[in-house]
Amino acid sequence: MRLTTLAAALSVFVVASADAKTVLITGSNSGIGLEFAKQYASKGWDVIATHRRSAAPESLSALHGQYPNLIHIETMDVTNHEQIDALATKLEGTAIDVLISNAGITGDFRNPAPQSFGTLDYDQWENFMRINALGGLKVAEAFVNHVKASEDKTIVSISSLAGTFGFKGPTMPGGYWYKSSKATLNMYVKVIASDLKKDGVIIASLSPGQVKVEKMGDVSFPGLIEPQESISGMISVIEGLTLEDSGTLFSYDGSQHPF
Repeated sequence: MRLTTLAAALSVFVVASADAKTVLITGSNSGIGLEFAKQYASKGWDVIATHRRSAAPESLSALHGQYPNLIHIETMDVTNHEQIDALATKLEGTAIDVLISNAGITGDFRNPAPQSFGTLDYDQWENFMRINALGGLKVAEAFVNHVKASEDKTIVSISSLAGTFGFKGPTMPGGYWYKSSKATLNMYVKVIASDLKKDGVIIASLSPGQVKVEKMGDVSFPGLIEPQESISGMISVIEGLTLEDSGTLFSYDGSQHPF
């Protein structure tokens, strides 16, 4: 297995443990993505942690310092298709057991007006779609051969129950662009599942729940959970996925939901 290392300026490939599994996580420098990287590294997995900054974020550099042989930092903006293709080429020959499309945006919790009926900012719609929906689709397409070459053959898209039509719980008002982009992502997951079932590739949507991440600041409301709880639950779900689960949506607690 060949992977890049931060210590070698992210440009030299090294041989990892023959029995180690590999996970690639997009948007891994903060929040849910960073917690995924932490927990997979603690399990002994090789972690390809991607971000969109011009230099390695401090959060990932610190994690690399803790797990120098397991954390491999790469630059990949999910809206930049050239970067996605370049990293896929760079990692050619690397089997990726679990590919996690986590990079996404929700909007400003403190200012919901751009996504609220009556004050909708239509210029924001394309940005939400490019990141939350098209980003995951392009990443899956670019890295599908890496996934096919692995043992686990699993792709996961971080979605939301807010982007489903079948959710029976309370629906928060507004959030037009976030909810519609996640609904689009869920449809992509269903279509990809149909296309890749013959190859034994599993793809599923995962809802992390209402997670308290850094960008929320002091915003709080009932039902918020810590990243550690959400990610440990989602990893357990990922470990239990089978080909029969492909094209479906699960919550971090293991419950399955209709789209």
